[in-house]
Amino acid sequence: MVPPAGTLEDLSDRVSHRLRGGGLVIGAIPFDDPASAHLVVPAQTRWADPFVTGDVPAAAPAGEWRITPVPSPADHVKGVRRVLELLDRGAVDKVVLARSLELTGTEAADVVEIARRLAARDPHGHVFAISLPGEQTLVGASPELLVSRIGPAVVANPLAGSAARSADPEEDRRRAAALLCSAKDQREHAVVVGAVADALAPFCRTLSVPAEPSLICTATMWHLSSRITGRLADPATTSLDLAVALHPTPAVCGTPTEAARAVIADVEPFDRGFYTGMVGWSDDSGDGEWAVTIRCAVVGAERVRLFAGGGLVAGSVPEHELAETTAKFRTLLNALGLRTGDAS
Repeated sequence: MVPPAGTLEDLSDRVSHRLRGGGLVIGAIPFDDPASAHLVVPAQTRWADPFVTGDVPAAAPAGEWRITPVPSPADHVKGVRRVLELLDRGAVDKVVLARSLELTGTEAADVVEIARRLAARDPHGHVFAISLPGEQTLVGASPELLVSRIGPAVVANPLAGSAARSADPEEDRRRAAALLCSAKDQREHAVVVGAVADALAPFCRTLSVPAEPSLICTATMWHLSSRITGRLADPATTSLDLAVALHPTPAVCGTPTEAARAVIADVEPFDRGFYTGMVGWSDDSGDGEWAVTIRCAVVGAERVRLFAGGGLVAGSVPEHELAETTAKFRTLLNALGLRTGDAS
């Protein structure tokens, strides 16, 4: 276990010191509390091909679950309106506002089965299952790569701007095209890409940033995506150093960063914990990969917490923002065998 640290920079230094003897570190870092980071140096590691092959049968819920939205959908809409007032006054430019679902069950959820289903539905996602203190597991399938470093090659893939998928192919194509043409979503995406590029630039001798975003999709969502690539200037810079420099991006917090953090702390009625933090690994050479901790849940013995959020900018519509979070809950609800309607 890597000792706790007061800042992300301290944490990165402690990881580098811990890995001088070799090995790698793996785990999760919270959104806003470096001292609660859960990073371990395993005694043994095994690299393997993806463990899911073929189709996985539709999930069936284990036991019965009582679902409590926190906040309620109506209160989330009120919270969105509060943030929009701040945006109109110019107090902030963007805020990512989240909500959660608290599930209480009669039987423990099967984390391995959840991970299998997530990997089967989103084979290109960053699927993870990290043991946490208190007999809990952080599990999810993030579509968003915060940063990777393999040798001198640096890659970041920020996402911002989203639309729910449709089961009807024609409607699904229409939604994708509308997202790609949306001026509001293009502006939101540009802010995130600019922030990521600015944060990476001091560490890279070359940096390539797409002029326009492209579309990527998961089983439940369309996203605007920009794949940023670079070449590292200093080989001593580790993947975790880069992740620390990037976190939190405007895609999970907002901008300006500290003003957005303050709004989140004031409006969201729960502690995000590891949600919108980062999850991944780094080895003794500095190579590694860190994903943004979204489309995730914290699974306990008989309790599961799901999280979903959306970026608020000028022109955001409260009811649309609620619908977006409901759609994002589908990733974990489907893996648990529960219905999307249970999120609202």
